[in-house]
Amino acid sequence: MIIKVKKYLILGVQEDIDRFFERAQQNGMIEFIVPHSKKGIEVPAPIQRLVDAMRILRKLPVKKPYAGEGDLQYADETAIRILSLKADVERLSEEKRLVEAEIVRVAPFGDFSLDDIDFIERKGEKVIQFFCMKSAKSHLANFSDEVIFISNEYDLDYFIAINKERRHYPDMIEMRIDRPVGQLRTHLSFVKESLHQIEAELKGYAGHLDFLNEALVERLNDFNLATAKKEVSYPLENSLFSVEAWVPENKTHLLYSVIDGMAIHCEPIAIEANDRIPTYMENKGIQRIGEDLVKIYDIPASTDRDPSGWVFWFFALFFAMIVADGGYGLMYLGLCLYLKYKFPNLKSSARRFLKLATVLATSCVIWGVLTSAFFGVDINPKSWLGKLSVMQYLDVKKADYHIAQKDDVYHFWVKKFPVLKNVTSGEEFLELGVSKKGNHLAHEIVDTFSRSTLLELSLIIGIIHISLSFLRYLWRHWAGIGWIAFMVGAYLYFPTVLKATSLIHVLGFVNKTKGAEIGLQLIYTGIITALFLALVQKRLKGIGEISTLVQVFADVLSYLRLYALGLAGAIMAETFNQIGQDVGLVLGVLVIIVGHGVNIMLGVMAGIIHGLRLNFIEWYHYSFEGGGRLFRPLMRLKAKEHM
Repeated sequence: MIIKVKKYLILGVQEDIDRFFERAQQNGMIEFIVPHSKKGIEVPAPIQRLVDAMRILRKLPVKKPYAGEGDLQYADETAIRILSLKADVERLSEEKRLVEAEIVRVAPFGDFSLDDIDFIERKGEKVIQFFCMKSAKSHLANFSDEVIFISNEYDLDYFIAINKERRHYPDMIEMRIDRPVGQLRTHLSFVKESLHQIEAELKGYAGHLDFLNEALVERLNDFNLATAKKEVSYPLENSLFSVEAWVPENKTHLLYSVIDGMAIHCEPIAIEANDRIPTYMENKGIQRIGEDLVKIYDIPASTDRDPSGWVFWFFALFFAMIVADGGYGLMYLGLCLYLKYKFPNLKSSARRFLKLATVLATSCVIWGVLTSAFFGVDINPKSWLGKLSVMQYLDVKKADYHIAQKDDVYHFWVKKFPVLKNVTSGEEFLELGVSKKGNHLAHEIVDTFSRSTLLELSLIIGIIHISLSFLRYLWRHWAGIGWIAFMVGAYLYFPTVLKATSLIHVLGFVNKTKGAEIGLQLIYTGIITALFLALVQKRLKGIGEISTLVQVFADVLSYLRLYALGLAGAIMAETFNQIGQDVGLVLGVLVIIVGHGVNIMLGVMAGIIHGLRLNFIEWYHYSFEGGGRLFRPLMRLKAKEHM
């Protein structure tokens, strides 16, 4: 839940200031207010060096943790050395690259001595020049005797020219050679050896990561404490100090315990209009996991109601509907149980993530049981798993309804499968509505009924989800009651327009004619109610409420992605199974494994992205303000616990 925070003025004698801030840091429930003019304090160099050094070490192979002793000074020296070694590695790597490139450039001229070249030029009073040119142009050129061909590399020809004075030749590029290939190779060997030694020394520090992390935490604690003290003002110099702070309402007793025994007084003060009130969230269990999800998108405003639980449970539902396969869910669940067994001592965020994954996997299994979906395999309705399927039950109900009504749907299937003409049982109707496609049997009626049911369920869940969003903030947005009526009315009315049969008709809740009449009335009543309540609550600004009509309609339709993504995954699973059966045992097993692997990966990606999107975009529209900032108290940090 989101706990309101209070603003306090803390006033005390200067002699107690150090003890007060140290206690506040240990307590970890007081956020000192930073004036706008003091925001953006520069991080001290020792802290930045430690962060940079740790970033370097994390990229190195894991090594046994450093078990020696050391203080902050040694940690600083170690960080400086690591940064120095990294700079040397980068410098030598660049030098190695340049030398290798230079070797490639001058290698066609072979190994020679620059001293010999200099001797020839001095004694012979000649100028020796090095050239290269494109081979295509070289073959067409006529060179004088002083131009000597040396070699060819790739599409370039290399030459030397011996003249009394420096000359230039058309289409030829003069090359400056400072070191011949022999010297370059010797230097390259030296650079490689130096690089190897420095990299070895750098890797030797890989075990210091935990040690540097502890030093960083200690440095940060000192820095945070010193920074908090900078926010203090001194009404009476060398006598009194004062500071403002935020404290959660349910933790105010801790503030008084901090100042106990000190000449310090605290008093709640009014929150000013320009104050940016922090958001303090306090959750446990499932709610805490939901809080992690909420923070992915935005931080609730301090005036928001905590959406953590809502986001968590609907995300689990949406993820299951998108993955739409209990077999995949069993694989996820098996992996989660293995990780729980392998790492029994997971802490904080890692432990919560594993719990989230376990709930998501379980939701997939449950949805798979309810819809008879396991690895794209047809489940026999008469099997124990088929009898647990709600989807199978609804399909039978639909078949019974159409048989009783003798409607267009019934006549369509009878025309396609004449054997259904005298069928009176819904189960038999579904069982006989089968066609053969190649070597596979297609349960056409079952597939059609199931898909239409899933599509309708997606819309129903969308209506429920958005209606709950309106109800959560109904006191802020009175028009929500009208839009809820509008959505219910649209659900009742549009099946008649589309000449479709809804679940409420099949289950006998309302007949088509009566449902359409009630639905149309709710549509008009809902729109009028929404506009009227908006005008009452917001005066003339309420006229803009009419635009919400399009928004609500579009948001509900957005939940069709649950049906579309689930259907896509089911079709892919079924297709891979069919291909695997057709191509033979060995290749078929490979196709099935790879195909389902790809489908699992796509399902996880779609489930996470769209499962969260429906919460963060469609649902947040009507019950979330956002744009807040987290409550960040002065607290003593602890080194990260490792598995």
